[in-house]
Amino acid sequence: MTMGGETPTSSLIFPVLLRPIIAKLERRDVGAAQSLRSAIMKCEQNNPGLCYDLVAAIIRRAELNVNLNEAVLRLQGNIAESDLHEYRLTRTEEPFQELNRKSVALKVILSRIPEEITDRKAFLETIKEIASAIKKLLDVVNEIGSFIPGVTGKQAVEQRKKEFVKYSKKI
Repeated sequence: MTMGGETPTSSLIFPVLLRPIIAKLERRDVGAAQSLRSAIMKCEQNNPGLCYDLVAAIIRRAELNVNLNEAVLRLQGNIAESDLHEYRLTRTEEPFQELNRKSVALKVILSRIPEEITDRKAFLETIKEIASAIKKLLDVVNEIGSFIPGVTGKQAVEQRKKEFVKYSKKI
């Protein structure tokens, strides 16, 4: 089995698919939900793509005809703001809050891809919107660089930016 870490949507499996399930469990058994969340997050951290592979295996086993990448793209545009708190920057400076807003805007645009991919004109317009949203997001990331102390922190931001650009090109 190969890890799904190479797919552009693999990092969305936990927040889009698994977190809502764990949240329902949490209403019944807080301890079990917290243990499960912690275990899944630890496994995913040590084996990137594990959640993707797990969900893909369940879909195959159930013999469902589901395009996991398409389903995740559709669903990620509908995640409630309250469910994104773990992935939001908590710093109060305006560039950090702007990065939060720009990332949500990009996710909403990306969630439209499955609907618009069959309409050439709409899809080309969506591609333009995606390119514009990515540029705006990268501009904010560049602005944030001045708030990051030390060389190590700045290098980490640059590395993440390079990874973002790499995966953006894959899409």
